[in-house]
Amino acid sequence: MVFYNNIHLRIKIIYLLVILFLIIIIFRVFYVQVFKYNDLNKLAHDLWNRNLPIKADRGIIYDRHGRELATNITTVSLILIPNQIENKEVVARDLSDILGVSYENMYNHVAKKTSIERVHPEGRRLTYEVSEKINDLGYDGVYLLKESKRYYPYKELLSHSLGYTGIDNQGLSGLELMYDEYLTGEDGAIKFFADGKGHRLNLEESYDIPQKGMNLTLTVDLDLQLAIERELNNIMIMYNPESAMILAMNPQTGEILGMGSRPGFDANNYADYNIETINRNLPIWATFEPGSTFKNVATI
Repeated sequence: MVFYNNIHLRIKIIYLLVILFLIIIIFRVFYVQVFKYNDLNKLAHDLWNRNLPIKADRGIIYDRHGRELATNITTVSLILIPNQIENKEVVARDLSDILGVSYENMYNHVAKKTSIERVHPEGRRLTYEVSEKINDLGYDGVYLLKESKRYYPYKELLSHSLGYTGIDNQGLSGLELMYDEYLTGEDGAIKFFADGKGHRLNLEESYDIPQKGMNLTLTVDLDLQLAIERELNNIMIMYNPESAMILAMNPQTGEILGMGSRPGFDANNYADYNIETINRNLPIWATFEPGSTFKNVATI
C-alpha cells in the first residue's frame, strides 16, 4: 500500500511539472507574440529587406555666368544577387565573356555568400554597348543600375582648381574635395523583400528617390579661362619651359576670374598622370614675384 502511494505521488509530481512546463511555454509564447512583436517584426524585416542602391548625381560646378565646368553623365553598373542566380556557371561564363575578365574572377562574384554583390571595378560605369549585351541575357539576379559619372567638358581647363573625383564620385582634390560635403547628394535605393534563398517575396516594394547634391558657382569667367588656357599652350610651344602659370583677378574685389598652369591634366583621365602633375596647382603652390600690380604697395 505504501509502495502504491509512492508511485501515485510521483505521478502527481510529474503531472504537475508537465503542467507547469506547459504553462511556462504558453506564457513565453504569449510574451514573445504580444510584448516582443515589434522587435521581432523589425528583425524579420531586416532579414528580408534588400536594397539596390541608386547613386545620387553630384552637384554641378558653374562659371560666373552659369556655364557648366563640371557636370555628370549617366552610366550603369552591374549588381548581382547571388541567391537568385540558378545556373551560376553559365552566368559567370557569359558575364566574363562580355566584361573581358577571367571566368574564375566572375564566378567568385556570382557565387559569393552575400545578399547583394557589386562587381567592382569590372562592372562599374559600363558603356551602352556592354550594358545592352548584359541586359539581353535576361538572367535572374543580374541587375543594371543607373550611376552617374563626373565629366569635365573642357578637359584640362581649370583642372587643378576644379580637381577630380574617384570611381565612387567622391571628391579627391581641388574644389571637388573642398566642397565635397555640399556637392555630394543623398543616394536612393530600390527596396524589396526576399527570403533566405534570395527569392522575392510578394510584399510591397518601394523606391527612394536619390537627392542631387548642391550646385557650386565660381567667380571664374569661362571666356577668360579659355583665353588663359590658349595662351598657356602657346607659351609651352614657343618657349618649352618647365612650367607656366597665369592668374587673372579683379583688383577691385579680389575675385579670381581665371587661373591656370602647365603642366596640366585632363580631369576625366587623371589616372594617366603622375601625382606631381595633378596635385600641384602652381598659382597657389609655387612662389613668384608679385609684378607690376604690387608696385603701389611696394613704394609706400
